[in-house]
Amino acid sequence: MQAGWAQDPTKVEPKHYKLDFENERVQVVSVHYGPHEKSSMHNHPGGVVVVITGGHLRFTDENGTVKDVFAKPGEARWFAPFKHTVENVGDTAYNAVYVGLKGGGKDTISKSAPVPEEVKVLAESIAEASRN
Repeated sequence: MQAGWAQDPTKVEPKHYKLDFENERVQVVSVHYGPHEKSSMHNHPGGVVVVITGGHLRFTDENGTVKDVFAKPGEARWFAPFKHTVENVGDTAYNAVYVGLKGGGKDTISKSAPVPEEVKVLAESIAEASRN
């Protein structure tokens, strides 16, 4: 994801995405969706999301394909880059931290690509802190 990209969620969805840290390698974003809130179409670079408070989320990609995700507190998941909307279909707020990997313009990390060790360690640390 390029810094000036028009569909950066922190720019097009500031209600749901807050930039916490960014450098040439990563973008760390706090994610918050209140009950039944829905986003507009946006993108993220491939990365790891660490769930703080769980929820039932519905992702719809740019082709209309819908995927329901049941996120649990403390869970860490890899997401490949994709364009989508998000809806919190639950009755409670959903909170997470998203650590997006920047590839120097190479946003094509495959779904099967291994997560770099430093991101795994960061994700595990955030997940552990959220359980305490």
